[in-house]
Amino acid sequence: MSRSLFLALGVAGAGLAAAGAAAFVVRPLPRLAPRVRPYTLVARARGRGDVDVTALVVPSGSAHGSTLHRLFVPPLRAMVARIGRAVERRDDDALAMSLRQAGFVAVTPDGYRTTVASRLVLFGVAGGAFGIAVMHSPVATLGLTVCGSVFGASRTRGRVDRAIRDRTERIRLELYTVNQLLAMHVRTGAGPIQAVQRLVDRGSGAVIEELASVLAAVRRGTSEPAAFRRVAELTPEPAAARTYKLFAAGAERGVDLGGSLRALSEDIRDARREEIRKTATKRRAAMLVPTIAVLAPVMLLFIAAPLPSIVFGSR
Repeated sequence: MSRSLFLALGVAGAGLAAAGAAAFVVRPLPRLAPRVRPYTLVARARGRGDVDVTALVVPSGSAHGSTLHRLFVPPLRAMVARIGRAVERRDDDALAMSLRQAGFVAVTPDGYRTTVASRLVLFGVAGGAFGIAVMHSPVATLGLTVCGSVFGASRTRGRVDRAIRDRTERIRLELYTVNQLLAMHVRTGAGPIQAVQRLVDRGSGAVIEELASVLAAVRRGTSEPAAFRRVAELTPEPAAARTYKLFAAGAERGVDLGGSLRALSEDIRDARREEIRKTATKRRAAMLVPTIAVLAPVMLLFIAAPLPSIVFGSR
């Protein structure tokens, strides 16, 4: 096993040495973009209305680049992208929805797949190296490599799922108070957007972030009902989706938002109370498991101990 490892390292070192020698002997051709860029300034200035002065500055080394970088980095990127798409088979829309519900707004689907593939390769290589260094067995090394790869891929997905559950719980806890405050602002004469604006200016939290995204969409030119319906599709909490749809209906038809928001708040409180009651029942039943598991064998031993003397009459 060690001989084959040393042979593989030797072959890899020879390949790197040959690539370095080729880089010194055969210089790569300069790229065409830095040569053409000064002649395209006028056309780009007419399109933008200004002159891109920074385009005249060519970074050192950008014309030629590193031969090793151009040889190895693009295949590695393509391999990581293929591994990421093989592991994470959801399409971009579903994956973007999950990332948005988890609160990872800055993470793109391609970036998430790259992270999954990187973790898979990293933990797989770590498991294989541990197997080579400690186990000295090909079967154990292969098993540790597979286990490390599965752990690395599932760890990132588990992080997203946990983030979605935590954010859903936060929204559920905040929604009752937010609805009551919105109902108070609406009852004092404020419109839907004005009430949301007042709450966003003074509050913070997961629900406030979603309401802030509604205001940002309205500023970009989206209509108020469309903005509320869009955030209702993106939120992971069904009760919050009901609130946003109610605001969309209020912006369109002018329904009584104050009474409806208070009714939604009462429904949320009742659902929360029922959920706490069910959780308490489950935990009470779970508390009996250690008692039964510890005391039941002891009681059975005390009951079964005198049975031989009773049945056979021996002392």
